[in-house]
Amino acid sequence: MTDFPDILRSPLCQTVTRDGITVQIEIYRLEDSEGWILELIDEDGGSTIWEEPFDTDAEALAEFNEALEEMGLSKLIEPDEGEQSTLQ
Repeated sequence: MTDFPDILRSPLCQTVTRDGITVQIEIYRLEDSEGWILELIDEDGGSTIWEEPFDTDAEALAEFNEALEEMGLSKLIEPDEGEQSTLQ
């Protein structure tokens, strides 16, 4: 049987509501990995994941906050047609 590494969740994970839209911010990494993954999960279970990992969980949350102010929550979870559902 293959052992899988544990997933470590950041204490910075949280739920955010803006303009009537609620998302769960998930920041996590594999136990044996150094990079933190930023993922948004919307109310319908849709997922938006940043392509590149972050050095710290705080950097991941800061990136979310910056993107939120720049793009708005609806654009983060529902990209325009032709755009990727992952962010860089």
